[in-house]
Amino acid sequence: MRDLRAVRGRLALATAVLTAAGLLTVATPHTAEAAAACPGRKVRTVPFSTGSVVLYKRGGYVCAVTLPKKAGKKRKMSVSLKARGGRPVVDEGKFTYRAGPVTVHAGRRCVWTEGRVGGGKVSSGWILC
Repeated sequence: MRDLRAVRGRLALATAVLTAAGLLTVATPHTAEAAAACPGRKVRTVPFSTGSVVLYKRGGYVCAVTLPKKAGKKRKMSVSLKARGGRPVVDEGKFTYRAGPVTVHAGRRCVWTEGRVGGGKVSSGWILC
């Protein structure tokens, strides 16, 4: 009897954890979309009126994606990423869910990112120095 209660308790806990994980995935689709596009750990989010640029870092590489606030409608988007002293890597066009990913080898250099969704845009200045 005692073993049966322990098993039921573990099943209830596992169900609660899986439900919470599922809700978090549904509640944050943009973060999941960006994480699937860029390897590494998220190091910065640069928000603007119609979206945000999310940056990830792994080793000496930095990756960026632009995400709209409201996904699902094709619109003009772009993302640009440049390491200090380098040339920008750009992805632009009409996208539904994201622009990018774009990746540069930054080493220990600063990076500059720009993003645009529709009429809104952002320019970060030198960051991650």
